[in-house]
This record gives sequence, C-alpha cells and structure tokens, in this order.
Amino acid sequence: MWFQQGLSFLPIALVIWTAATFTFSYIIAVTLHHVDPALPYISDTGTMAPEKCLFGAMLNIAAFLCLATIYVRYKQVHALNPEENLIIKLNKAGLVLGILSCLGASLVANFQKTALFVVHVSGGVLCFGMGSFYMLVQTILSYLMQPKIHGKQIFWIRLLLLIWCGVSVLSMLTCSSLLYSGDFGTDIVQKLHWNPKEKGYVLHMVTTAAEWSMSFSFFGFFLTYIRDFQKISLRVETNLHGITLYDTAPCPVINEQTRLLSREF
Repeated sequence: MWFQQGLSFLPIALVIWTAATFTFSYIIAVTLHHVDPALPYISDTGTMAPEKCLFGAMLNIAAFLCLATIYVRYKQVHALNPEENLIIKLNKAGLVLGILSCLGASLVANFQKTALFVVHVSGGVLCFGMGSFYMLVQTILSYLMQPKIHGKQIFWIRLLLLIWCGVSVLSMLTCSSLLYSGDFGTDIVQKLHWNPKEKGYVLHMVTTAAEWSMSFSFFGFFLTYIRDFQKISLRVETNLHGITLYDTAPCPVINEQTRLLSREF
C-alpha cells in the first residue's frame, strides 16, 4: 500500500491525530455548552474539564508526531544535499523553527488561557508563528531543490499553501489586535461565549475563522510530505563498549545497526 512505503505514514498520522484532537474536544465542549458551536477558538474547546484533559493529552502526542515529522524531513534534505551550503543552513534553520513550533503546541496543550493566559498566548505565538516561518523555509528549500531533486509541481503546491497560511496569519493578527485593543469589555480575554449582537462579534468570528484556516493550511503542508517520505527510512546504531554491564576492562566495540522505521533510505 502507498501509505506503507518508507515513512509516508508519519505525516498522515500527524494530520489525522491532530484533526481528531480538535474534533473530539470540539464535540465534547459544544455538547456540554462550554463553547458556542459557531467557530470557537481551537484552544477554547480544550479550556474546561473534561475536554481539556483529552485536548491536552492528544495535543501533546500531536506535538511529538510533528517533531518526528520535522526531524525526518531535516534528515532527508540533509542526505539529498550534503554539499549545498545554503540548503544546509536553511535546513538547520527549519529544524530549529519546527522544534520551537512543537514546543509552542505543547504549551498550548498544557496551559489553558483561563489558567495562565500569558503562557498560553506565548505558546500560540510559538506554534503558529514559528510554524509559519517553518513553512516559508521549507518552501524556499523546495524551490532550491527543483528540478534536480523533485519536480516544480510540489514547489507550487507548497507556495500556495504558504500564501494561504500568510493570509490567515495577517487576518488573525489584524482582527485580534483590533479586538483586544478596542472597547469591547473587560472580560474579553477569558470569554468563551459570544452573542451575535455584542460589539466585537464580527472581529471575533474573523479571528477564529482565520485560526482554523491557518491550522488547515498546516495540515495541507504536512500532507505534501507523504510522497517525499515514501523514499526514506531511518536506522538506529547501537554501540556496545562491553559484553557485560560490570566495571571491567573495555573490550572491542560491538556495533549493531537496527532499522528504526521502515526501509532504508
């Protein structure tokens, strides 16, 4: 099966698991009337118990899957371009940005806005902000590697997804800035329910729609890794410095290479 080739299952698992995280927490939150059905903030669906427990646990696993996906992509680009200095530097920058984005997702999962708002917002900025820059770096890498490594089509797809993400980011930043700087009430930070007749409702809806839109652009971007990941696997190497675990004189090193995941690169 195509999804069993190489490590192609990794981005698929990431997208499916993250989508399930948002869906399950949304259903529970709406069923228990903790949020409004019409486009709440993603993290608002994981603010109240019991859905916050599920949201936090599942989003932490999603952050781990995202980190694994980013690391595999880093190793693949490095192996394909061992002597291209610009690509090597961009690849390392992408790895750092990706790690920061995953850290941000974990902060969002563990610190609800009703508990520690500053930490929660900082996590969101890391997750979406660094994630957007990660997409930018990977799109540039795709441009630099075509047509030698892959075709032009994948570059154009990633560029369109980057533009989609950029429009969503700009919309969210603009509307959220207007919302939080305007005179729309003192409890707006902790607010979970909105009335369509309230001041600031339109700005709130545009902000939340942009957040969901940005998340979908992330999903689409990681799905573009499926075909690339069909042609890579990783191996783990074990080095034994002795045949026992006692404090004895060292013996010749015993090397063992074990397939970590799927087939060889």
